[in-house]
Amino acid sequence: MLDAHCHIDLYKSPYTVANENEKKGISTIAVTNLPSHFAMGYSHLKKFKYIRVALGLHPLYADKHTPTEMKKFIEYAKTTSYIGEIGLDFSREGIRTKTKQLQSLRHVLSQISDRPRFISLHSRRAESTVLLMLQEFSIQRAVFHWYSGSLSLINEIVEEGHYFSINPAMIESTNGCKIIAKIPRDRILTETDGPFIKIEGKLITSHDISLVLKYLSNLWECSYEDAELQVKNNFNKIILPIQQFIKGI
Repeated sequence: MLDAHCHIDLYKSPYTVANENEKKGISTIAVTNLPSHFAMGYSHLKKFKYIRVALGLHPLYADKHTPTEMKKFIEYAKTTSYIGEIGLDFSREGIRTKTKQLQSLRHVLSQISDRPRFISLHSRRAESTVLLMLQEFSIQRAVFHWYSGSLSLINEIVEEGHYFSINPAMIESTNGCKIIAKIPRDRILTETDGPFIKIEGKLITSHDISLVLKYLSNLWECSYEDAELQVKNNFNKIILPIQQFIKGI
């Protein structure tokens, strides 16, 4: 299984969640909201085989994008190939800090465009702007996490070579199902966005990715195992250039 976007550090017992995923062999991208959070998480999880801590600068934390945090991002970006959660949020919740968000994302993209990376993006109500900025900095194979934008923009995102990570909340939503159906199967990854989703009153876990895989197997008219293999192959297409770059150093 793959959980391409999970806030392990925001669970009540992060180490317990991490150990459970490690034990089950669930490949997990543990996104963070600030560089200081990345530093704390990395020190605890750097020896895990299946978990990678991603360096984040969340748009809804724009008020905390201090010079210190921005400097830390530059420093840590030199040490990791995993970036997230970064992006823009122009929803009612985030629009107040639009200018600051744009400054921060421009800063971030300028620091991570030098080599292949896994990049998990937040793009709520700002999908077109995020795509334009990826184009500006020649960012390839980025992942639009929990995409909720227009159906018409999906083709353009795909043409630019990017991916989408989908979660159990999306398969319970009419709009989410329309979005999933529009995405080519070779551009889909799975995620939880835990702990921000509940299933039957309980906080989501990475094991609940199975719900998405069952949904995809029905949508694609294939076996559960084939759906799982497709997602794995999609993930490997992003990871392979990273591995090749590291081996070339």
